[in-house]
Amino acid sequence: MGAVETQVPETLSPSALDELVERVEQFIHDVVVPREPTPGESLPEAVRAELQAAARSAGVFAPHVPQRWGGLGLPISQWPRVFEAAGRSPIGPTALNCMAPDEGNMHMLSEIATEEQKRRFLAPLASGEVNSCFGMSEPHPGAGSDPSQLRTTAERTQDGWVIRGEKRFSSGANVASYMIVMARTQEEGGGEAAATMFLVPMEAGGMSIPRQIHTVDRAIGGGHPHVRLEEVQVGDDAVLGEPHEGFRYAQVRLGPARLTHCMRWLGLASRAQEIALDRANRREIFGAALADQGIAQTMIADSEIDLETSRALIQRTADLLVTDPKAGSKLSSVAKVHCSEAVFRVIDRAIQLCGGDGVSDDLPLAQYLNEVRPFRIYDGSSETHRWAIARRAAARQRRRAEEVSR
Repeated sequence: MGAVETQVPETLSPSALDELVERVEQFIHDVVVPREPTPGESLPEAVRAELQAAARSAGVFAPHVPQRWGGLGLPISQWPRVFEAAGRSPIGPTALNCMAPDEGNMHMLSEIATEEQKRRFLAPLASGEVNSCFGMSEPHPGAGSDPSQLRTTAERTQDGWVIRGEKRFSSGANVASYMIVMARTQEEGGGEAAATMFLVPMEAGGMSIPRQIHTVDRAIGGGHPHVRLEEVQVGDDAVLGEPHEGFRYAQVRLGPARLTHCMRWLGLASRAQEIALDRANRREIFGAALADQGIAQTMIADSEIDLETSRALIQRTADLLVTDPKAGSKLSSVAKVHCSEAVFRVIDRAIQLCGGDGVSDDLPLAQYLNEVRPFRIYDGSSETHRWAIARRAAARQRRRAEEVSR
């Protein structure tokens, strides 16, 4: 397959979208929130299966997946409100089967995979039968914020390919059935080194998890372990898309995946703001409600501003990803930096407004902070995105100056 396929999504009318968002919010409130694990604990597999079955019965399961594969088939422009509603619980996206890394892998598979690969890998992932992971990040000096440093290699053989390398922070790998592996490859004839994506079962010979990497977040099931690939042999049918086109295909995944993280964590920040507002309205201090104290009002207002600006930027980016994917991918960098820092500020202010209870397990806010803090690092650190944003801005202005001088 030489080009990315375009799926025809099912666009809902404004009233139908409103109704779906209301159903998701009600489902999260009534079904998911009561099953949230104790702060710091992971979601048991049995509970995950129960919640996903309930989401399927409620008609809110897999909103992003094409209808052909059992989802609601929404276009990305209609994901923001639905994903935000799901994100009001740390385990809400898992219940709806729209949590990372599976959600990003589903999107990429639906766009790039062959029909046989879709039946083998996408169908069970979309149904919640299996989990997956994505192998990009590597131990230093391998690929991290700079994908050009990719050191995992795949070499052609008579029977297919042999993959050698190591991955780390492979989110979901502990429970994944397969990994989408990004490996450096060499075109025949000695051309420049490129990258190829491979679909590799976790039980394949040579695949191992030598150690766990313990992080502060718990919402992504399957942890973020170190994965080793030692002489892993796969056939040509394991290639996702065309050989040597991995970096191009990665953009199909990375732009939307950055944005869906923003959507989900915005839901958590919104819930944190509501917890803080409930406390501010009830708590009296120095003879007046906390909500009437000027310094508290400043914090509340700043959080409202962060929520609304994030919401608007997410929607604009989502719309662009439909009408102009290249521009949308660039704007997703801006959205990722702004939202990752804004949601952290909102939750941090909520903790401050709730005082001692905010840093205790009596409220879930400290857990929320642990969940969103890594977002400023994964999917490209804020500093890396700022570097790219600044370079694009400077290049844009140079082009404008050249056009004026002609």
